[in-house]
Amino acid sequence: MVKQVKLHVKGVVQAYTGNQAHTKTHTAILKLDKVNTKADARFYFGKRVAYVYRVKNANSKGSKFRAIWGKVTRAHGTNGAVRSKFATNLPGQALGRPVRVMLFPSRI
Repeated sequence: MVKQVKLHVKGVVQAYTGNQAHTKTHTAILKLDKVNTKADARFYFGKRVAYVYRVKNANSKGSKFRAIWGKVTRAHGTNGAVRSKFATNLPGQALGRPVRVMLFPSRI
C-alpha cells in the first residue's frame, strides 16, 4: 500500500494590500488552512504559491488549466494570514478563490 504524500496546502485569496481608494494588487493576502498564529505562518515564508484557473481554449499541450505563480513573503497580522507576491498581478476574480501553497522549497 502506497502512502499518499501531501505536496501542497490549501488557501484562499482574501484581499489585496492597500486601502479602498488605492489597492496594491501586486501583493495579495492569503488565509491558509490550519494556520492560526504568526508563528505558524513563519513556516510558509519563501514557499511557492499557485493560483490555478481554467480557460476556454486549450494551449498547445491540450491543457485548459493555467497557473499564476508567486511566493509567500511575510505574515499579515497575528491571525496566520500571509502576504504573497505573484509573477503577474492576480485578477479581481481571484478574490475568495482557492490557491495552493506548495511545500517547497524546504528549509528543513
